[in-house]
Amino acid sequence: MILSRNIVLSLEILSAHKMRTLLSIIGIVVGVGAVVLMVSAGRGAQRQVLDRINGMGSNLLIVNAGRTMIIAGRQRQLDTVRTLTVADATSIAKECPLVALVAPIVTKKLSVRWEGQDALTSIVGTDAAGLAIRNIRVAEGRVFDAEECRAAKRLAIIGPTATANLFGTVNPVGQQVRIGKAPFEVIGIAAPRGMDVNGLDQDDVIIVPLETAMRRLLNVDYVQSVYAQAKRIQDMHNAEKEITDILRRRHRLEGKQDDFTIQNQATVLETERETTDSLTLLIGSVAGISLLVGGVGILAVMLMSVRERTHEIGLRRAVGALRRDIRNQFLMEAALLSGIGGITGILIGLGISQAVSVLGYLPMAPSWDAALAAFLFSIAIGCFFGFYPAARAARLEPIEALRSE
Repeated sequence: MILSRNIVLSLEILSAHKMRTLLSIIGIVVGVGAVVLMVSAGRGAQRQVLDRINGMGSNLLIVNAGRTMIIAGRQRQLDTVRTLTVADATSIAKECPLVALVAPIVTKKLSVRWEGQDALTSIVGTDAAGLAIRNIRVAEGRVFDAEECRAAKRLAIIGPTATANLFGTVNPVGQQVRIGKAPFEVIGIAAPRGMDVNGLDQDDVIIVPLETAMRRLLNVDYVQSVYAQAKRIQDMHNAEKEITDILRRRHRLEGKQDDFTIQNQATVLETERETTDSLTLLIGSVAGISLLVGGVGILAVMLMSVRERTHEIGLRRAVGALRRDIRNQFLMEAALLSGIGGITGILIGLGISQAVSVLGYLPMAPSWDAALAAFLFSIAIGCFFGFYPAARAARLEPIEALRSE
């Protein structure tokens, strides 16, 4: 009963000074809203990065020829190595029981022509397993099969960006394009895939059978990468070790450094998740500093309230109110100020996040746990900064307080 009476009394007092109440909660509203908005942006960015990694394929292990390193946020090959072959991919498929699918990959940017239109496009050579591993689907037409790959047919699946660059609004399926000097029949339009984790457009690509690319376009007997799909996500680290052992034995690397680099999707996902979590926490913490400004505003307003209500405090003490009753009353007012500001800030932050996400300006992922944490922190801020004015009001002597009128 005492708590409910204090809440009702505090609301009546706050509503009697609407402008002062509004000014005191603005800082809390801005602080909580900023925390919710920044955390939503951070979570949205994290989801986008993780979706791009998962979009490359599931349970994926990428064996790259030579050494690679992340430079300026992109995977870079440090040296050119020609020891990774189709035979290596075949051995991995036969000797690694934890791997479900294996596909060699070759890629190079080449000039593509169609009826006077030219475009420099990434040409990717792979087989039917590579299409499955990379989750490559067609929006129109069809994909090539294993038999067409073995026969080195001149077939092409063209990405949406390459389609727009070469054909404009013309349907490319059934058309012939010239890649380098060789003619290819377009049999399908790949479904949109967007950017990869390195910021490269996965839709600006033409996919052709592996044998065709190696023999008729690039004239090479080696591959740049081998994609391996583990049977289960729990098997990825053991599968990586098996692949390493197989390649070291085939390449005769006893006592030497690896001439290949294995990129484990599980490790990449975990690293990206940790990085984005840390960044989101940092951004949220910086935004949370504005809550301290809101707390200072509550402190100033509560000190002003104590000074204005000195006679009321003296009167309540004179009729039997205890010091703790006075302290609890002012603490309740501070908590209500911060609580109202916190709820308002949450609604504004979530509303802006939703609007930005719907309009497509930024990837946003509204976070209710961050909203709850910001609300509880705002309550704590209100109680912390309201404690001194509440204690000061409780220390007033009744006679001295009554004389202030």
